[in-house]
Amino acid sequence: MRRTRRGVRRAVETLLGLQHPEGGFCGGPGQAPHLLPTYAATCALANAGQPGEGGGWDAIDREKMYDFFMSLKQPDGSFLVTYDGEVDVRGIYCLLAVATLLNLLTPELIAGTPEFLATCQTYEGGFGNASFPGWALRDDVAPGEPAIDPTSPRPPLGEAHGGYSFCALASWVLLLPYINSYPTHSPSLPKPSINIHSLLRWLAHLQGEAIELGGFKGRTNKLVDGCYSWWVGGCVGIIEGLLAGGGVGVADESPENEAAGEQHDDGWDDVDDSLYNRKALQEYILYAGQHPAGGLVDKPPKPADAYHTLYDLSGLSAAQHRVIPNSKREKELLACWTEDEVKDPVEGLRRDTFAYALSWLEEEGASKYVGGAQNRVNATHPLFNLTVTHAENMMAHFYKRDVPSRYRTKLSK
Repeated sequence: MRRTRRGVRRAVETLLGLQHPEGGFCGGPGQAPHLLPTYAATCALANAGQPGEGGGWDAIDREKMYDFFMSLKQPDGSFLVTYDGEVDVRGIYCLLAVATLLNLLTPELIAGTPEFLATCQTYEGGFGNASFPGWALRDDVAPGEPAIDPTSPRPPLGEAHGGYSFCALASWVLLLPYINSYPTHSPSLPKPSINIHSLLRWLAHLQGEAIELGGFKGRTNKLVDGCYSWWVGGCVGIIEGLLAGGGVGVADESPENEAAGEQHDDGWDDVDDSLYNRKALQEYILYAGQHPAGGLVDKPPKPADAYHTLYDLSGLSAAQHRVIPNSKREKELLACWTEDEVKDPVEGLRRDTFAYALSWLEEEGASKYVGGAQNRVNATHPLFNLTVTHAENMMAHFYKRDVPSRYRTKLSK
């Protein structure tokens, strides 16, 4: 379907019609506001909207959005997904992605959230949906002290899951500027941490064998499913970024292991030094994921639907491109603030969040396309599932910054 001005205008009007009077967005007319459609609506407006009259961006009620977010906050640092709803890491990711894009992050909003996320990591290495909060709640809380005892154990709820693991890890990375400032704003609290290597080991074991065409499973001992091309493949992509660009130096490339590898042929040719088989995942999406009538699927012979079409294509993008943090780009973005501006700790957090989120750039020369460039899709930002351009344009508007050209960054690498 061709993108037209009339179609874009109608999309923006429809999205704004779902904005709730008390803040946030609803999934449909007359429904309660909810964090998941709030994320979906914000990302849709990042794609279809723009600043100015009729563009949709300036019609987002950010003040009420912030109040809505705070009304969902729980004493253990987690968030309900809606009024009287459940707590899980999906809602936290949706909230943090929106708050980052719209310049709504404050220490008040995210206090305790890193600690909660860390408690959701399971013994397998992946993340469950939530953790038991009651064990760590404190009865004698003085003003200004956290309501949670950070030293008390909070067992995770549920088994490790690919979707929850993506949401938890992406949330964690969006919070890194805040976590790294712990020695300054919370010197009495232990700095929270997660086990990246344990998570990576679990994620790597979710890629199917050759007979499964290299798709990803969502949980241990389950069937492959096209949507996990993004939830798991995108999660591995974030880890590649955290490890400074991928699998170089991760595997043991000693002569003994090299010789052993020559004797063992599993039928796949490694496409590069990535942390998973990018070629095999692309083949699963292109060969098994496409429905003859259009759209993409979980697995044959299931019908196509919008959800799997979105996340199959997102996974294809993650398998084709490598988007990782660029330190030079981050320095350029940090320079968008003056020293006087960042004397305010809240403004300093916003600066660091802005610079780190937009420092993720596509690595040149790392793209791989099964079937040739005609199968190429655009690179997507691993933390937002938007193109870098759409994320950059929206954040530049709401943070009120003139962003230096990415083209100049590439030329001066």
